[in-house]
Amino acid sequence: MPASLVRRIVIVGGGTAGWMAAAAFSRLLGPGYDIRLVESDEIGTIGVGEASIPYLADFNAALGLDENEFLRATQGTFKLGIEFVDWARLGDRYTHAFGQVAMDIGALAFHHYWLRLRMNGDCRPLGVFSLNALAASQGRFMRARPDLPNSPLGNIAHAFHFDAGLYARFLRGFAEQRGVRRVEGKVVEVRQGEDGGIAGVQLENGDVVEGDFFLDCSGLRGLLIEQTLKAGYHDWRHWLPCDRAVAVPCASVQPLLPYTRATARPAGWQWRIPLQHRIGNGHVFSSRFMSEDEATALLMSKLDGEPLAEPRCIPFVPGQRKRFWIKNCVALGLAAGFFEPIESTNIHLIQTAIMRVLALLPRAGMDAEDIDEYNAQTQAEYERIRDFVILHYHATERDDSPFWTQCRTMAVPDTLRRKMALFRSNGRLFHDGKELFADSSWLQVLIGQRIDPRGYHPLADGMALDQVQGMADSIEQLMRRCVESMPTHEAFIKAECSALRP
Repeated sequence: MPASLVRRIVIVGGGTAGWMAAAAFSRLLGPGYDIRLVESDEIGTIGVGEASIPYLADFNAALGLDENEFLRATQGTFKLGIEFVDWARLGDRYTHAFGQVAMDIGALAFHHYWLRLRMNGDCRPLGVFSLNALAASQGRFMRARPDLPNSPLGNIAHAFHFDAGLYARFLRGFAEQRGVRRVEGKVVEVRQGEDGGIAGVQLENGDVVEGDFFLDCSGLRGLLIEQTLKAGYHDWRHWLPCDRAVAVPCASVQPLLPYTRATARPAGWQWRIPLQHRIGNGHVFSSRFMSEDEATALLMSKLDGEPLAEPRCIPFVPGQRKRFWIKNCVALGLAAGFFEPIESTNIHLIQTAIMRVLALLPRAGMDAEDIDEYNAQTQAEYERIRDFVILHYHATERDDSPFWTQCRTMAVPDTLRRKMALFRSNGRLFHDGKELFADSSWLQVLIGQRIDPRGYHPLADGMALDQVQGMADSIEQLMRRCVESMPTHEAFIKAECSALRP
C-alpha cells in the first residue's frame, strides 16, 4: 500500500514566496491539509520585486482572484513589456514587448520577411510590427478582446507592476480565510528527524512547529535548505556580475507608463517601475566596479520625482541551489536562487515551483523519483532563464567602462553561445516547448542588442519583394489602427481598477 499522505505542511518564511505558496496550497489542496506559515515581524523581506511577466495572471486566475481587485489592493498598473535604454550602445533604445511580433506567414515566422526587407534597405524597427511595443510607446493600454479573435486586439499579452509587500498582505488574507494558520515567531533552531529531514522548527518563545513537509521561504539565507540541509550553491557571478541593488521609491509623475524601463549605467543598470501611488526605482550594480555610495548617488540623481524613503542596499549572489528539494524540504523563491530583476523572473519562479510541487505532491515516504524529477525540471528552468539574462549583458558593443568590457568579452555557457551563433547566421530560433521565454522574446532582445543575422530563411525569397513590402505595410497600418483605438493607460486604470488613496 502507498505511504500515508502528507497532511502537515509548514511554510517557513512569509513575504511574496511564503504567502503565494500558502494561498495556492489552501486553494488547490482543499481542507484536508493542515497548513501553517511561520514568520516573524522582526525579520524584513526583500520586497523590491514590483514587476511580473504575463504568467502571473494565470496564477491569480487559478486562485480565483479578481484582477481588478488584485490591482486595487496592490496599487498595481499594467505592463506591456520592458524598454531597454543604452544597452548595446549609448543612445540605443528598444522594447522587449510581450506577445507576438506580427504573425507567422504560412509556415514561416514574420521576422524572416522583416530581415529580407532590412537587407534591401527598409529601416523600420521591429517594434512597429508589435502591438504591445507600439501601445507602450504611446502610453496606451487595454485588455485583450476575446470577442475579436481575428484582430491583434484579441490577443494582448499583459503583466503587472505592483507593490510586492501589498501583494503578500493580500494573499495572506486570502490564505487565512481558507484555513492557513500564521505562527508569529523567529526560528532559533531547526530540528531534524532520524532520516536527516526536517522534523520541526523551534521558535524564540520555545514553541516547536512540527510538520511532514516543509517549504523554505526564508529568503536568501536559506534557513532550511542551506543552513540545515547543506544544499550547496552555484554562484553565477562570472556570468552575471551584478551583486548589489539600491532601491528607493519616488513620487509619481505623468504620464503613467505601461512598461518597465531598464537603463544601462556604467556598472549595471537602473529600473523604473510605475505604480499607481509611486514609482519604484533601483540601481543594480557590481560591487567590483562601483561602490555602494557611488551607486546610491547615481540612482538618486536620476529619479523622476521626489524620493519617498531612504535608499537601501540589498546584497545578493546571482545563482541557484545545487538541489532545490532535499528529503522533505523544498526551497521556494530567494531560498532556491536569485536572478537579478532584469526580466522580472523571480516571482515567476515562485509560481512555477509551487505548481511543480503540487504536480509532484509527495506522500510521507518522499519518493526519490519525485524529488529527482523536481530537481531536474527546476534545474533546466533556471539554466534556460540564466542564458536569456546573460544575453542582455554579453551582447553589447559598449567599451566605455570596465564593467561593460568584461561583459562583452566574457565566456558564456555553450547553450547560449550556440543559440547566438544560430541566430547570427540566418536568423533561426528554436524553442523546445519548455523555455519560459518564447522565440519572440529572444528575437526582440537579440535584435535590440545588435546581433544582426547575416541571412534569413530561404522561404522568405518565395514572395516577390514588392509583395513582402506591401504585406509589411499592411501589418504596420493594422497595428497602428489597433493602438489608436486603445485608451490611455491612465484612463483605463481610472475606469477599471483605481486604488483608493490611503
